[in-house]
Amino acid sequence: MNLRALVVDDETLARQRIRHLLKRAIDIDVAGECSNGLEAVKAIEDLSPDLVFLDIQMPELDGFGVVEAVGADRMPPTLFITAYDQHALHAFEVHALDYLLKPFSPLRFHQALERARRWCTRQTAEQGPDLEALLAGLRQERPWVDRLLVRQGDRHVLVKTAALQWIEAEDNYVRLHVEGTSHLLRKTMTGLLARLDPAQFRRIHRSAIVNLDCIKEFQPWTGGDYLVIMRDGTRLTLSRTFREQFGEWL
Repeated sequence: MNLRALVVDDETLARQRIRHLLKRAIDIDVAGECSNGLEAVKAIEDLSPDLVFLDIQMPELDGFGVVEAVGADRMPPTLFITAYDQHALHAFEVHALDYLLKPFSPLRFHQALERARRWCTRQTAEQGPDLEALLAGLRQERPWVDRLLVRQGDRHVLVKTAALQWIEAEDNYVRLHVEGTSHLLRKTMTGLLARLDPAQFRRIHRSAIVNLDCIKEFQPWTGGDYLVIMRDGTRLTLSRTFREQFGEWL
């Protein structure tokens, strides 16, 4: 049975070249193509490809954003396509299935493809590439996100982090409050906070993170806690546990 591949790159010529190189592989079919990260997330969920060729540098939602949106544990085997320098490539060498450094030769392409083919067809419980560790290793290159991908009905939309007013924990999700509406995102509070600029976002309670630009006032409350009044009127609690980080304000 042939492997089904998804090709993701914002450059038309780059997608055409990968398709051309794949014609030599009689056991691989191109299941689809995507020109941006939003399309890629939907295609991965809808098509369940066996293998993904994923460009890293794409506008709006890049390759890392695709992995984060789909979930590192739910990503199909992935061949990353990148223009990263040799220093950053160490993370790929340690944690990724394989990568193609632009510009790559046909020989290098088929070497990576053969490695991916062996991985996709092996029948083993051996642990796969650690994409969580890969993302963590590369976050030094891009520490804070400026957009988050959220589901809205049967679509995915990008939300600018600057538009977030506050965030609350909700079971295994977080709820993003944005200008009169909200979105559920499958992340932990700790994991999301690590991706947000600490100059703009701070945790005030185990179940709440706020955008500092959206705070109207603080009011002393009981037991050393404070009420945090947001500009939209929302009343939140600043617990004693997190009060120290607001020392210059309080």
